[in-house]
Amino acid sequence: MLHVGRLRVLTEVVRRGSFSAAAEALSYTQSAVSQSVARLEAETGATLIVRDRNGVRPTAAGSSLIEHAEGILGRIEAAETELAALLGIRAGRLRMASFPSAGATLMPLAIAQFRERHPDVALTLAEGEPEEIAPRLRAGEFDLALLFEFPGERERHGARLQTKPLLEDPMLVALPGEHALAGKPALTLADLRDEDWVQTSASSPCARHVVRSCLGAGFEPEVTFESDDYETVQGLVAAGVGVALIPRLALTHVHPGIVVRALAPRSPARRVVAATLAAAGVAPAAGTMIEILGDVAERYTGPARVAA
Repeated sequence: MLHVGRLRVLTEVVRRGSFSAAAEALSYTQSAVSQSVARLEAETGATLIVRDRNGVRPTAAGSSLIEHAEGILGRIEAAETELAALLGIRAGRLRMASFPSAGATLMPLAIAQFRERHPDVALTLAEGEPEEIAPRLRAGEFDLALLFEFPGERERHGARLQTKPLLEDPMLVALPGEHALAGKPALTLADLRDEDWVQTSASSPCARHVVRSCLGAGFEPEVTFESDDYETVQGLVAAGVGVALIPRLALTHVHPGIVVRALAPRSPARRVVAATLAAAGVAPAAGTMIEILGDVAERYTGPARVAA
């Protein structure tokens, strides 16, 4: 089935004449636009656009698809407008909560898009860790929350909640810039068995998952420093006091003194989900926000970015 968000990206690329112009218009990165078009071409099994000295132009298949896409997108916009009026999205409120790294990445972009479509809805956003947010969501304090889950821990906040997966957020290794392992072609957790570690507080879900992952690789990490602020964790790694596993969403700003590497064969990951209270059903405004969050999350999917 064709993905509507990718159809919108393709249409914008052709309309603007370049990937960079489309990225600016959509508030995407150029890489996210390129990945979206590539996935759409994989879905259709056809080359949809070609580049030449004059910019970007559609192939015959691309022109045909864009013609249909424009009609589809127009009908979707009309349907959203009509449903907004019928279901009361044009007024009211949407109370949201998020864990910090998603609150700094996914939420701002999603809120901006939501407000552009539904400016009369009052939005609020609280921040906290999943173990703090989930009970408040179950208690009815929020309409929607962004949470994360690690394998085997879904039951911790899954009761009475319905969730929609948004993305897999890999945990990447942060090493001091001059670390001897920084240039190793394929880095594994086992390579780090003799290192000192920096992590979040021992009771946090991320720290527990780091320990489980290391135990699975045959060793227990020697934790020398703890901080629940990933900026502080990066600073400690840069200072050379240890290595760390940091979620990709917390690495949008990488400390210049560290090197970030993915793990082989696969980095440990947490699943980011949008959660609502199951018994109440999904409020129209919350459903719309979840759809927007799904589109925003696409720019953070794909192979783990490696920064040096």
